[in-house]
Formats: sequence, C-alpha cells, structure tokens
Amino acid sequence: MLSKRQQLFMIGLGTSFIMGSTLFLPKIALSLPPITEIPEEVLRTEIITSARSPIDGKLLTAAQYAEMQIQLQNSPPLKLSPKVRETVFLLRLRQLIRTFAPFLPI
Repeated sequence: MLSKRQQLFMIGLGTSFIMGSTLFLPKIALSLPPITEIPEEVLRTEIITSARSPIDGKLLTAAQYAEMQIQLQNSPPLKLSPKVRETVFLLRLRQLIRTFAPFLPI
C-alpha cells in the first residue's frame, strides 16, 4: 500500500502526463463540416437562375422575375377601402394598448 504522499505524487504525475500529452497531440476538428458539403463562400458566388413570385410564390425564370419586378414598379399601389383602413388602424391601436396594459379586457 502506498502512503498518502506517494498517492498524491502518482495522481499529480498522471494528471500532468495527461495534460502535457494533450498539448502535443494533433487536435481533431469535430466542429468542421463534412468534406462533401459545399462551403458557403462558394454558394454565395453562384448565379441564381430561378426565383419565386412575390405575389403567389410560383417558380419563375430569371427573365420572368425581372419582368415582374418592372411591372410591380410601374403599377400604382392598390387602394384600400376606408372601412378596411379603419379596421387595420383599430387593430394596431388595440395591439399597442395591450402591449402597455395587458390586463385590460380589450
């Protein structure tokens, strides 16, 4: 049986050996993505040739998307009826009031 002093020495020696060996061993990079995955930098440089319509979400070609953007810029904005505008205003006002006074029965 080893004395307490010898036990502490052995524990210290083992700990220093383990800590020292981790400094010199090659590190395994576990957080890196797999090699088969395309890096984000490469994906950012790809030219997008398809898009989705902002109106209905259908797939469009690049030419159709550009044409739709021009049409949307040239067309005047749709007018809402006064009743709908008032309803939206009241809903936003209600949301604002409920933010500051959530206990009110609104």
